[in-house]
Amino acid sequence: MTFINQAFAAEAPSAETTTTTGTTATTETSGAAAPSAMGTADPLIMNIGMVLVMGVLFYLLLIRPQQKRYKEHNEMLGKLDKGAKVVTQGGLVGVIEKTTSEHEVLVDFGNGVKMNVMRSYILGRYEDSVSTNAANDTTKAKDKSSK
Repeated sequence: MTFINQAFAAEAPSAETTTTTGTTATTETSGAAAPSAMGTADPLIMNIGMVLVMGVLFYLLLIRPQQKRYKEHNEMLGKLDKGAKVVTQGGLVGVIEKTTSEHEVLVDFGNGVKMNVMRSYILGRYEDSVSTNAANDTTKAKDKSSK
C-alpha cells in the first residue's frame, strides 16, 4: 500500500503561487511529462489492427466460400448439355432438350410442357440433388427379408 501512495505522491502536481499586480495566479507543474507519442499511438494501432483482423476474417468466412460456390455452379452450368435431368430454383424437374442461346436452354418438364429457362435458374443435376438413402426406401427391408 505504501508503494501505491508513493507512486501517487510522485505524480501529484505541485502548485506554485505567483503574485502579480494584485492578482494571484497559480501554475501547476507535474512531475510527469506529457504523454509520449507512442502512448497515444498505441490504441490507434490496436484499433487499426482489430479492423484489419475483422476484415480478414470476414473475407475468409464469408466472401471466399461464396466465390468458390459461385465458381463451381458456373462450371456445372457450363457442362450441362442435351439430355441432362435438372432441377430449377422453383423445384421443377425436367430434361434439357436443346440449348437456345448461351444463357438459355429449352427444358422439357413432361406432358408436352416445354419452357425456355435461363441457365442461372438451374440449381443443378437432379441426380446430385436427390439423396440416395431416402427415409422411405424399402430396398434394405427387402434385402433383410430375403436372408
